[in-house]
Amino acid sequence: MTRGPTLPAHRLPYLPRPLDAFNTAAADEAHALLLRCLRSPRWSRRLADHRPYPDLDALLAAADEAAYDLSPGDLAEALAGESLPELPEDTYSAAHMALSAAQAAYEARFGHGFVIYLGDVPPDEALDRILEAIRSRLTNDPEEERVTAAEELRRLARGRLGQFLGTVASCATSANAPLSGK
Repeated sequence: MTRGPTLPAHRLPYLPRPLDAFNTAAADEAHALLLRCLRSPRWSRRLADHRPYPDLDALLAAADEAAYDLSPGDLAEALAGESLPELPEDTYSAAHMALSAAQAAYEARFGHGFVIYLGDVPPDEALDRILEAIRSRLTNDPEEERVTAAEELRRLARGRLGQFLGTVASCATSANAPLSGK
């Protein structure tokens, strides 16, 4: 018995990866996208200027390295662009009051808003984690808190960039949790 012709191998269509699109975007477009993720023009421009990145790990490593080189002014600018994540609508008002009071105490002590990465925290634990962290970090001296806040910014950047480059979404919507509402 003879067999019919063999069908050619099925090939999936090429779909550009978000990292490929980022690597080939115009410099101004890449800078603008990074600025929405990183909140610092210098940090964003440095990453945009060093494209292309072979993979996400290389971009994240470059983002970490560039963050360590931020001047105090650059760090202050990035911190000024941050805000606490929004609480779920059903959060009771006393929690909002407690969070507002803790945030005000933090800003009065350190001169900038509180920043924390919550990407690995279940939503129902976010409020407790934020309040616990603010209260704990209020005991830091200013230099220790500057280092902690800078580390939280790096974690936020890694989360945002990782999510952005894993999807076709933009970083424009996030303050503290990757791509959640601002």
